Amino acid sequence: MTKRAFIFSGQGSQAVGMGKALAESFAVARSVLDEVDGSLGQKLSALMFEGPLDELTLTANAQPALMAVSLAAMRVLEAEAGLDLATGAVCVAGHSLGEYSALAAAGALSVADTARLLRIRGNAMQAAVPAGVGAMAALIGLEFEAAAAVAAEAAEGEVCQAANDNGGGQVVISGNKAAVERAMALAQARGAKRALLLPVSAPFHCSLMQPAAEVMAAALAGVTVRQPKVPLVANVTASFVTDPKEIVDLLVLQVTGTVRWRESVQAMAAAGVTQFVEVGSGKVLNGLVKRIADGATAIAVGAPADVDAFKAMG
Repeated sequence: MTKRAFIFSGQGSQAVGMGKALAESFAVARSVLDEVDGSLGQKLSALMFEGPLDELTLTANAQPALMAVSLAAMRVLEAEAGLDLATGAVCVAGHSLGEYSALAAAGALSVADTARLLRIRGNAMQAAVPAGVGAMAALIGLEFEAAAAVAAEAAEGEVCQAANDNGGGQVVISGNKAAVERAMALAQARGAKRALLLPVSAPFHCSLMQPAAEVMAAALAGVTVRQPKVPLVANVTASFVTDPKEIVDLLVLQVTGTVRWRESVQAMAAAGVTQFVEVGSGKVLNGLVKRIADGATAIAVGAPADVDAFKAMG
């Protein structure tokens, strides 16, 4: 039997129209979106279906919206393809906010609690740093150790840290804008193929996000976190976790910590995973997985035709 991991994308995968075909085709998908709408007191589903994109892309909207599509697709797989995560998966994992989607999919968090937590998380991350103070940049063509060294050297008393280790020579750095710009220049001098400022509203996954981490510690203390049906491969440790208290601690650390996606995929492959199923909007993680895990297959499930393809695989 194929060993599968179910993986969940992070911010940047949002698109106007996401989840619409699923909701129109499957009542179980519509009910997830209705639950998210109700928990937030907002017709988030209408924003997902119709836009505008700039409003959907706001961190406080994008985070719960991406989770909603992922959970809608998971419920369809359970209802239509007979998926039971407890027997049909080795583990779950998610990139940044996707970690919350993964935990909801695995039954550790309710959908309503997850939507509210992500709304809080999005607002807190946005509020942690004044607009224009921070920045993020992708360094292409440097391995993680080299990119982290460049970030540390460019900091010069400010914050500049490796935020995402995406694999395949793609590392995202985050921190004070001037420090990030110094790191971009230094990275290119050290052999990076490209250094690109990212169109984000705040410098995620660095120490500037500490105020947001404190907000999330308080928010997570107010919800019930259960043991997931299958282990979570955590962003900040790239290790398998099932203990609810440890999961909460890692979610708080994740706000300021590095997303160790390359090592997470390597850990899943080492555990025997040969097929990665990206559930929700987009296929960003498919591309990353294929660059990291030799011989692994990756598929995306975000639309009705994808559900049929998954069922056909058996």
